[in-house]
Amino acid sequence: MIPILGAVLIFLARVVDVSVGTIRIILLVRGKRFAAGFLGFIEALVYIFALGFVINKLDSLLNIIAYCLGFAAGNVLGSYIEERMAMGYTTVQVITLSRPRELCVRLRELGYGVTVWEGEGREGRRLVLNIILKRKDLPDLLKIIGEWDFKAFVTILDARATKGGILTVSGTK
Repeated sequence: MIPILGAVLIFLARVVDVSVGTIRIILLVRGKRFAAGFLGFIEALVYIFALGFVINKLDSLLNIIAYCLGFAAGNVLGSYIEERMAMGYTTVQVITLSRPRELCVRLRELGYGVTVWEGEGREGRRLVLNIILKRKDLPDLLKIIGEWDFKAFVTILDARATKGGILTVSGTK
């Protein structure tokens, strides 16, 4: 029973360590140094515990497998947590052939800041709608665009930081 308990602890430690590491990296990219530093401390502490346990029992295939599975599961869980947290901002560019000016007006009525410019592609000139919004508001925006024109060309980009301008205010829609 003790070997199985040890493997479970290793697995759980790796899940925590890698999940925290995933979130730490996202925070670091978004310029949140101190929060990332704190999570780095937690990540290193848990990692050393898990690694120490595995190294002391290198002859245990169960521990090695638990270590590797914990790493894989930690990546999945960390990305899920980050997705649910939806920190930061995103930029959405929309090209629609279905009344782009009216879509722009509708989005602005719903509280989105929209900038429009003319672009030229293979098929000729098109209006490009540029919207910067909080990541947590992205599903709502994509639903609106999909209902307006399910064939719209939509590009979603991560915005590291924003300054000035008009951003979507959550809850105004």
